[in-house]
Amino acid sequence: MSQIDPVLETRKVSKTFHDPVTVQVLKEVSFSVERGEFVSIMGKSGCGKSTLLYILSTMDTDFQGELLLDGKSTTGMDRDHLSRLRSEKIGFVFQFHYLLPEFSVLRNVMLPALKLGRYGPEEVEHRAMERLKILEIGDQALKRANQISGGQKQRVAIARALINDPLIIMGDEPTGNLDSKNSDIVFDILRGLSAEGERSMLVVTHDEDFAKRTDRTIVMDDGRIADHGR
Repeated sequence: MSQIDPVLETRKVSKTFHDPVTVQVLKEVSFSVERGEFVSIMGKSGCGKSTLLYILSTMDTDFQGELLLDGKSTTGMDRDHLSRLRSEKIGFVFQFHYLLPEFSVLRNVMLPALKLGRYGPEEVEHRAMERLKILEIGDQALKRANQISGGQKQRVAIARALINDPLIIMGDEPTGNLDSKNSDIVFDILRGLSAEGERSMLVVTHDEDFAKRTDRTIVMDDGRIADHGR
């Protein structure tokens, strides 16, 4: 791979829960995601995938080991610094789109950028419309989020994840609630975004067909990485 730092890297990340009994759910997990790489994570329920994704998203800082984002260690960062780093570097697409139903499609896409405050409201609106048009749902911009179909909602969620130009998009079962046609549409969108070379994808999925079409599949088993996919 290139000499550029990986977009994301874990070094011997371990995680233990202590309630009500002590259980180690992650055991020295080490891997990296390169710039522009599309990586899927698979494994049986309970193997630690979701726990790992929560740590990778910087939402959970209570773990052993080290997480690096864009070449910088997140260890010891205060909450405000982590929050800004997360807003700038990471986009999220979940199984449940988490759109705010009372807001328009356009407003839902704008919200993360308004929070980050890098651009003024007019520029944010322009950028949001650009992303909706790229995802071929610009004509839905002024509808409320609860007035569009499930497949459209997931495309809105992708537009929202893109609004701050993140280095990596993390997905937690992003096609889990979609039929096969819409699953293919969402996959092709994510594939196209990573193919541009500047944006990485890291997706937890149970869908073997989805995983087979990614650049690499990391397989987890009992809190460890059983296969790095290389």
